[in-house]
Amino acid sequence: MRRRSVLGILSGAALLPVATYGQKRAMPLLGFLGVSSLADQQPRVDAFVRRMRELGWFENKTILFEYRWAEGRSERYSEIAAEFAKLKVDLIVTAGAGPVLAVKRAAPEIPVVFAIATDPVATGIVSSLAHPGGNATGLSYLGPDLAGKRVQLSREVIPGLSRLGIMANRLAPGPMLELQDVENAAIKIGIAATLFKIVALDDIEAVFTSFKDRCDALYVCSDPLVNAGRFRIVSQGLAASVPTVFGERDSVSAGGLFSYGPNVPDMYRRAADLVDKILRGTKPGEIPVEQPTKIEFVINLKTAKAIGLDVSPIILARADEVIE
Repeated sequence: MRRRSVLGILSGAALLPVATYGQKRAMPLLGFLGVSSLADQQPRVDAFVRRMRELGWFENKTILFEYRWAEGRSERYSEIAAEFAKLKVDLIVTAGAGPVLAVKRAAPEIPVVFAIATDPVATGIVSSLAHPGGNATGLSYLGPDLAGKRVQLSREVIPGLSRLGIMANRLAPGPMLELQDVENAAIKIGIAATLFKIVALDDIEAVFTSFKDRCDALYVCSDPLVNAGRFRIVSQGLAASVPTVFGERDSVSAGGLFSYGPNVPDMYRRAADLVDKILRGTKPGEIPVEQPTKIEFVINLKTAKAIGLDVSPIILARADEVIE
């Protein structure tokens, strides 16, 4: 039997034997619904698997893994959820309201742990943070809560900022909530907001075409779709000398100007602890949704120089990390 190495997964094809209906598996089967691609999510998957090993869950020895990758396409969530329901996985790990809701529709009896969710209560995936109820629990991304802070940082990092573009996936509940909060935060401090709602990666170029001379910077609401298109976004931003603001460090490493948000691999690591509790008998609805413990401010100084932006030494001193 071939061992499914996390580093060697290239497709969604099942490589591990799974129990057929009526049979009892010798070990639990975990379904991992990746919202984008393995290449994009490798650090997150590695953090999750590493922690699972620390907790005694070794692939092919004490647990089986099935990986599927949605490649940033929301229509894949329901397809993958149905696959996992047919396989009768014991638990599903994913991120975001869209995938969790897809699992709830396809297999309401299967426990779900979300490593990230922008606003779990407002998007309807849990009843409350303290008492999730139902079959899901996980970690809140605090997207809306951090939106105001990112807008404030944008004004401090980008001198003369008066017009802010805000990009979000129109089909994703969490990012649309964040978009509203960003718009409100911008207006509150006197910054005009222009909204760009996309539904596909091909919409990114159109955003920058209409963006010209209308905005001073672009705030990108984190989401599997925009994560899949992060290189398009940052390259378009660099070409147009437009500062780009994100919630995740990965996008700044790719060339975005700055990010302010949770350490996402750490959230996947902590998700493994919740998985461990469920596999050992705790009901997901009884496990409180956790909050991020690491909020990081990361600036890409190389990008700032490339777009002709002079970042204050005071701002640089406040950053948790400066990429040069």
